[in-house]
Amino acid sequence: MRLKDKVAIITGSGRGLGKEAAVLFAKEGAEVVVCDVNEESAKATAREIEEAGGVAITVKVDVTCSESVKSMVDETVKAFGRVDVLVNNAGITADALLVKMTDEQWDRVINVNLKGVFNCTRAVAPIMIEQGYGKIVNTSSVVGVYGNIGQTNYIASKAAIIGMTRGWAKELGRKGINVNAVAPGFTMTDMMATVPEKILTAIREKTPLGRLGEPKDIGYAYLYLASDEASFVNGAILQVDGGLVL
Repeated sequence: MRLKDKVAIITGSGRGLGKEAAVLFAKEGAEVVVCDVNEESAKATAREIEEAGGVAITVKVDVTCSESVKSMVDETVKAFGRVDVLVNNAGITADALLVKMTDEQWDRVINVNLKGVFNCTRAVAPIMIEQGYGKIVNTSSVVGVYGNIGQTNYIASKAAIIGMTRGWAKELGRKGINVNAVAPGFTMTDMMATVPEKILTAIREKTPLGRLGEPKDIGYAYLYLASDEASFVNGAILQVDGGLVL
């Protein structure tokens, strides 16, 4: 089991990529802290883990609020005594063309996708430094690498995550903490449910592997970077996109 006896916090794990990661991490032996702003969806994920014989607790968290994040970390330490892995998975979209994007759309996406990653990492870093061990996995996106129409706010947040990942890898690496990021391509989650089929078809045709990603594709990337198999991987941005950006 690749994460046996490890304690993993996964934000946004009530559904989508985060849920996939939470279930997978538990199967690989981790004690999982299922965190989401939607408490009911988080509880559903935790129940699925427990019914399969895994260990999980549920914490409602608003990643944009530093006090809420601190409470999440405190509850984790109270329950398990340590934090080995943080997966900064929580994220949202609020798409619009530049000239039509509102202040509210900009602020909401930046607060969740970027400030949320800062809040969570800042909260767990002292614990990992004291332990002399930790794995931090951030969720960027291929649009943070090459851009996209109508996603100024999302692009800004995901490109900034790449920069923070590399900065933290230098800052925390000597403390025994690996910091890496996954940059998913277009993946079939609820976030993609509103995308017209003709656009999905065009993306498939542009992707050398001829398909969109599945949540498990991203989950396994998270798992690799969270495991000791990636002990010499630091500051990497792992693109999981089927070759879309080649």
